[in-house]
Amino acid sequence: MGGSCSHQGIMWTWCALGRWMNQAAVQGHSREKVFMVVGLGNHGMSGTRHSVGMAAVNLLARRLNVADQWKTDRRTGADLITTKQDGMQIVLLKPRQFMNVNGTSVANAAGKFHLTPQNIYLLHDELDKPLGKVSLKLGGSARGHKGVRSCIDYLQSDVMTRLLIGIGRPDDKSSVTPHVLGHFTKAEQEMLPQALEQGIALLLSHIKNRTGTDSTTHATSLKTI
Repeated sequence: MGGSCSHQGIMWTWCALGRWMNQAAVQGHSREKVFMVVGLGNHGMSGTRHSVGMAAVNLLARRLNVADQWKTDRRTGADLITTKQDGMQIVLLKPRQFMNVNGTSVANAAGKFHLTPQNIYLLHDELDKPLGKVSLKLGGSARGHKGVRSCIDYLQSDVMTRLLIGIGRPDDKSSVTPHVLGHFTKAEQEMLPQALEQGIALLLSHIKNRTGTDSTTHATSLKTI
């Protein structure tokens, strides 16, 4: 929940990322599509509302039958999985950082796998949606989310598709910080699995629609649940 990354750090990452993106543009003509799905959150704080994006990417790993393949990657500063599915390569990523600097891991991984921001998906909590609601957002501002802000800063782009997972606002608006850093209640834990399942289905539909491996229409893939 801390401050933003340094200007010097952003510039160094952006210079390196620029070189990698040039390579990605060349590779864009290859047959295999590459996408990266990032679960934003605070490393070491699983089970909290603010790290629900990591719970979502864990579920995705299970759905792709690769949940036993997580490996810590020192170059990216993240836990990651690479897998091939339906003729495309998917990178799953969980930054080993605090939320407000998740962008460092995301940018490092974008460089490692020659990814442009258009092929990066960010999964994260959303205060302005009630628990149980999920939707896709096609780029745009961070809207106060520091993890998203960090990714925008380090990638120098806001075009990343985002899966917004509702966690709801607390009744007392002055308690937002303890709310997002707190664990889900027992009642919330019972509601969460269905919401995450719906979110992952929405995400996979969108990816498959982009690769032509799914007949689902673009409008349907963006439906808010």
